Amino acid sequence: MPHIRPATPDDADTLAALVHAAYLGQFPVHPEQYRTANPAPGHLHLVAAQGHDVTAAVHITPFGERAPRAARLQFAGDHAQYAALYTAALTHLPSGTRTLISVVREDHTPQRAFLDAAAFRNAHQSWGAHLDLRTFNPDAHRALDERRYLEGYEIARLTHPAPAPTWAALHALTLEAVRDAPRNPTTTPDDLTPETLRATVEREEQVWVATYRNEITGFTRLTPRGTHAESELTAVTRAHRRRGLATLLKMHALTWARTQGLTSAGTGGNVHNLPMLRVNARLGYRVEPMWITYTRDMPGHGNSDA
Repeated sequence: MPHIRPATPDDADTLAALVHAAYLGQFPVHPEQYRTANPAPGHLHLVAAQGHDVTAAVHITPFGERAPRAARLQFAGDHAQYAALYTAALTHLPSGTRTLISVVREDHTPQRAFLDAAAFRNAHQSWGAHLDLRTFNPDAHRALDERRYLEGYEIARLTHPAPAPTWAALHALTLEAVRDAPRNPTTTPDDLTPETLRATVEREEQVWVATYRNEITGFTRLTPRGTHAESELTAVTRAHRRRGLATLLKMHALTWARTQGLTSAGTGGNVHNLPMLRVNARLGYRVEPMWITYTRDMPGHGNSDA
């Protein structure tokens, strides 16, 4: 029988390799993510060890503001150890946990098989897509870009420091876009105040803004990570939708990323968000297998809204 115990900093290299393999190598995983001896409140890594060898793990984290009483469980490694890890995880859940959530891609066969057997429910579906920036060609969108420019639209990268009214407008548009988009705890972003939005952008993101007669009508946020760029949110005000602005905003962002030497880009969203699916298809993104959000209500807490 494996020994189930909390992970230690010495397990970091093995944990990173297990998680990287569990996600089929899709996301970069660094040992430093698991090397801390004092994880944040509500965060716990449990491992299954055979002697000195760690063969599997489960990561327990708060799901976040989108599902405030939910705990996220993510399994990695030898699937034969998932049941023992799951049983141990149930004894370490934060007080007040009402729902368990696990997010896996539809081709993550061992995780899906275990979650189905453990009576988790396939509650939500989302999509992911990747683009090879080395072959990305923005020329197909130049004519539309020119037409919108002649109509009075301008698209430019946000420069810092941006004035307070700009951040207020970006925050208001964020709220409008989130309200209008199909909701899903995996793809709906956490609420941001104007201050946290500004801090997040200034710390790690690039933003392109569309304006019409000096009014902000849309934006897209991009996070560069090494040679990869990840889209965070693209939004256009209701009065200016269906003009191709979302496509043009992302086109400008991707063109910049390519000129900076980045080689790939990723994005994703709710399967019901058909407008963004069409935008990304026009830009050349290749949609990958769906991501599935599995949920299970804890006893006495049925009908979860997670």
